[in-house]
Amino acid sequence: MEPTGSSGDALSEGAAAGDGAFDLSTAVSQLASNNTDVRIMLKVLVSQLADVLGDRMVVERAGRFRKSDEVRSVRVSLGDDTLEAVVEGATVRCTIGHSSGGIRIRSQQVSMDEWLTRLLSALQSEAANSERTRAALENLVIGGTS
Repeated sequence: MEPTGSSGDALSEGAAAGDGAFDLSTAVSQLASNNTDVRIMLKVLVSQLADVLGDRMVVERAGRFRKSDEVRSVRVSLGDDTLEAVVEGATVRCTIGHSSGGIRIRSQQVSMDEWLTRLLSALQSEAANSERTRAALENLVIGGTS
């Protein structure tokens, strides 16, 4: 992902305000504009978040006999929510499931923007207590190395 380098970065604006927060809609827009190909965007998400999320993220790669680095699907478990994105041709089907007591009680299909917003929101909450998550979130939104 190319660093944007502009002073209007979503994280920079929040940091300047001194509250450590950032504008989620700006962050989602920035991610989408930097990665117009959803396959590339998912690959970037997976590479940036793999260490931070560990076994809370399950990735299925393309290629039946010879695995490639292309992402076929990604499932992220954060608290009672499970966010799943599945590549279907040129599009991505995104769902968010909610569980209670280990039983899924709701699942809804959402847009990629909504999916990214929910993912970034959950990571933002986690970043308040984890330097590692904060650094991964910064790399994801403003670019850099993981």
